[in-house]
Amino acid sequence: MGDPSLRALLENLPAFSREVDETWQAAGEGDVHGPLPTGEPDDADGPADPRGAQRVPDQRQRGAGIAVPRGYSAFADLVDLAPAAAFIRDREGRYLWANHAYAHLYGTVPQQLVGRYIEDFDAPADADRFRALDQQILTRGTPVRHTLRYLRQDGTTGRAVGHRFPVREQSRTCIAGIYVDITDHLRATEQRQEAEENLSALRDHSGLPCALLSANGRVIEASVAAAELFHLGLTDLVGRRAHTLLAPEPGPDLDRLHRRWNSLIARRTRRVETTAVLVDTQGLQRRAELHLTTIGHSASRARHVWAVITHQSLAHEAHPPLTAAQIRILSLLAQGSSNSDIAASLKLSRQTLDYHLSRLRHLLGAATRPALVARAYVLGILAPHAWPPRSATAAHPLSTA
Repeated sequence: MGDPSLRALLENLPAFSREVDETWQAAGEGDVHGPLPTGEPDDADGPADPRGAQRVPDQRQRGAGIAVPRGYSAFADLVDLAPAAAFIRDREGRYLWANHAYAHLYGTVPQQLVGRYIEDFDAPADADRFRALDQQILTRGTPVRHTLRYLRQDGTTGRAVGHRFPVREQSRTCIAGIYVDITDHLRATEQRQEAEENLSALRDHSGLPCALLSANGRVIEASVAAAELFHLGLTDLVGRRAHTLLAPEPGPDLDRLHRRWNSLIARRTRRVETTAVLVDTQGLQRRAELHLTTIGHSASRARHVWAVITHQSLAHEAHPPLTAAQIRILSLLAQGSSNSDIAASLKLSRQTLDYHLSRLRHLLGAATRPALVARAYVLGILAPHAWPPRSATAAHPLSTA
């Protein structure tokens, strides 16, 4: 490419997606790159392009029909309507050209910028700083990368990041600049950092057992309370597969949890509340409510799920699963029904009911009716926040929903 100004532009365009994550230096202290290649000075009257291209007037000269010197017409043509803000100034701080994006930063149009000086648009302190940076570029002959602070139309301070570099125009060196506005990006980054800090504080100091799970069910991060719940160290819990924390016996609880998990990952739903039986490293079990929520909306399949554990029952040794009739009997006992009422409701003989009650006393280690009800709640068999009483799983055909 023969035109030095266009080559300078392409070499110094800010790589926005990469650079905004770096620590940007203040104006006048940017990273200095290698010398910018320069071509032979253009004649004042604007000789023809060696490739035979016609000259295109800039914003200032198009109306008057004056040809733009080839020194920066290629730069101007390339970025005139680009979203990146760009300008060219002479060594006296006078604007020779600016595109629409740059003029928009000051709430004006390019025609109002051209021919005027830095001080006409920037505060004195900012104008002095910009002039000093321009002089640095002219003296060194090298580009400078830095951030630009400016006053937005709504009165807030905006930030743009880019490069300033020397260009040749009518046998003299001028200063060109090109910037990308990163105000909204920085604001979004700050909001995300604040949200992450709040989430970390909630995870670490709320006392809630919670964990971030991958789509394949592996623990990515977890709270201290979650590690304590399973009698694990935090480093031992992270990286563990979540299914190892569930009671291994197959049943309606586990089947329902699998179905709802698959629905979450497939993004058919975003939030699920369900119950599960958890097991710690000592083999003790407890029933708990699980609140599962996916993160983000971008992918067709969810990649991460937050799991929060609430309403835990007391830890207990595993007991044989109860039949649907036995769970229904417990719910009616908790409701205060008499034996005759329970037998009539379930269409059982008194002898059959007495057998179920005896079996329940043995399985739950409770000798009386009140003790059976208490144990049913403590062990998570009955839902703690439901009336009339019902099964915590609500999956048995004879349980009330």
